[in-house]
Amino acid sequence: MNESKHNLKKRYKQFNKIVTISLLAGIIVISSFLIFLIINPEPGFITFSVLNEEQKMQNYPTNATIGENISFYAAVDNHLGKDLTFNVKILKGDNNTIINETGSYDALLNSTIGNYTLNHKQFWISEQLKITFYSIGLRIIILELYIVPQFGIENFYDVLTLHLNITS
Repeated sequence: MNESKHNLKKRYKQFNKIVTISLLAGIIVISSFLIFLIINPEPGFITFSVLNEEQKMQNYPTNATIGENISFYAAVDNHLGKDLTFNVKILKGDNNTIINETGSYDALLNSTIGNYTLNHKQFWISEQLKITFYSIGLRIIILELYIVPQFGIENFYDVLTLHLNITS
């Protein structure tokens, strides 16, 4: 019986060592992960959107007639973790307009809205914007977002489009 108590104590000490080592390893792994998150936080982002005339992201116009006003809004939401200065360019395009990740080409500048500055987690929405087309066919409303650094030239950030079929 004495020997079984001795074996039990020995196993208990071994179990305690394993538990202690496991807990220390867990603390080290979790601490390392937390330090990594503090040193490398998630990158910030900007939300750029176009809203319909009811200020919703749905039921966009797809058809209009010559001379009809097409109403919409532009919106920007800053989640960069710092101030954001920007402007929005509104352009008109057609079948010849090229739109890619660097902006639009062969489009006509209609207006520029800006320069606005948003704090982190601040949201901006434009006044109601209106565009009218005077020729039939496929037409495109193009919204381009430009970031304006404190000193320097504006930098293209994103492009949004509304495609319309203009009839007489």
